[in-house]
Amino acid sequence: MTAIHPSRTSDLGPRLYGRRVVLRPQVAGDFESWSEVRVRNEDWLVKWEPQRLAFQLDSALDRNMFVARCTVRERERQAGTQYSFGVFVDGVFCGEVNLNNVVRGALQTATIGYWIDQAFAGNDYIAESVVVAAHYAFEHLRLHRLEICIIPRNYNSHRVMEKIGIRAEGTALRFLEINGVWEDHVRYGLTAEEWNSRRADLVTTWLGSH
Repeated sequence: MTAIHPSRTSDLGPRLYGRRVVLRPQVAGDFESWSEVRVRNEDWLVKWEPQRLAFQLDSALDRNMFVARCTVRERERQAGTQYSFGVFVDGVFCGEVNLNNVVRGALQTATIGYWIDQAFAGNDYIAESVVVAAHYAFEHLRLHRLEICIIPRNYNSHRVMEKIGIRAEGTALRFLEINGVWEDHVRYGLTAEEWNSRRADLVTTWLGSH
């Protein structure tokens, strides 16, 4: 399978292809699969995520909230400020990889966030998805830098960075609010120059095509 087909776009946004994964924006019709995965994985995921506001409805339980979430993310995509992708394996939704906080001007940067259904963990689907997203970011959005920020004790997420070979840049103290606590984060960086020098190996290893 060819590594990526950003030209395969529709009103629903691009579909990005890896060796085993497909990344695409989520739509209203994905609510049932989103809800099932998020409810089943609540204990697995909530400790690594920002705390939901007390008055905010849970998109895993409320269809209207999920639809509103999809609408907001589509507006962000059209504005070029964020690109959110559901991760699908054999047509089954199993997680997300997002290009967040896209900044143009002198920075030309974005941060990558990701999570996966515990039932699919351990198969390198997220590592593959991060490479797919990086390919899109550098070669189609023409960004210059990507950053991934991880709580020091989140060993599974650090392992993703190790498998891909993303450079650690140090620890930012009390960097993000996670589950109600301001947590330190290890910051990983990948520049366009590094991507270009490693592109052939990353694409061959993770996407299966040049």
